[in-house]
Amino acid sequence: MQDVEKWLKDHHSDGVNLGIKELLYYQSKTSLLNLSPARAVQANLSGGYLAKTKGRGMEFDEARHYQPGDDIRAIDWRVTARTGKTYTKVFREEKERPVFILADLSSSMQFGTQLLFKSVQVAHLASLIAWAARKRGDRIGGLVYNQSQHLEFKPLMRQKAVLSLLNGLVKLQEPQAVHANRVPFSDACARLRRLAHPGSLIFLLSDFSHLDAAAQQHLSQLSRHCEIIAYPISDPFEHALPPVAVTQTVSLTDGVAQQKIMLGEKNTAQRYAQQHERHFADITETLKQCRAQVIPITAALPLEMQLGKLSGGKL
Repeated sequence: MQDVEKWLKDHHSDGVNLGIKELLYYQSKTSLLNLSPARAVQANLSGGYLAKTKGRGMEFDEARHYQPGDDIRAIDWRVTARTGKTYTKVFREEKERPVFILADLSSSMQFGTQLLFKSVQVAHLASLIAWAARKRGDRIGGLVYNQSQHLEFKPLMRQKAVLSLLNGLVKLQEPQAVHANRVPFSDACARLRRLAHPGSLIFLLSDFSHLDAAAQQHLSQLSRHCEIIAYPISDPFEHALPPVAVTQTVSLTDGVAQQKIMLGEKNTAQRYAQQHERHFADITETLKQCRAQVIPITAALPLEMQLGKLSGGKL
């Protein structure tokens, strides 16, 4: 990767705080994502996606023998004249697929050691998804939360919906007092269940460090009628301890609890890596049990360097 300071400067970012200019950048990067539905759209409202059900939509599907009760306006006169039997046109119904983004900016996300805080990477990814959905003509809604508050955005199709979401991300990334009793991830999932309608495409952007049984239940219910794509966001420090030339003890804190850890000691480094490997494997397995597609993202690299390698950006 190019020099970190230069990348941050070119993208109007400092890696910790968040500004609207660095989020507007992703309006020109929508080709990194392919938001085509991975399964049949189940929404009740009409829109721009083809569903399994057949009816009087806009997309011709097939011609079949006329049956009592069929609309005579749908008779295919050319096929009828050619075959001598009455045929009717069948159309594929078009369904709408709103896009919902759950963005976790809580205290565990306010961490990063190389390029960006995890929360800032979440905001960049949320921006990219929102602009890509806007380009496709999807309605965009979401839920953004930190350790003390949340913002809900009802799905809208206008560009104003994207800008409202981006401003919400900037607002909740601003420094907040650390609360021992943070807003639970399960509460955010419960709110998302009330917001998202059947047939929605849901993006979960979090480190999933608080993916408990209650959250798992909410996500399992959501996945019955919605498509879910989860992006676990992590930092390299959460996978392996950094190498050091001299063994040393360092103190760590999340603003509430404090811990000391030894750097430069081989056995400690191995135990640390194994423990965290199991942690992330458990998260992935739990999300897959909820029928979510899982795409890990690191906060240490730009999105262009990661999404471009995922089947050409296809989800």
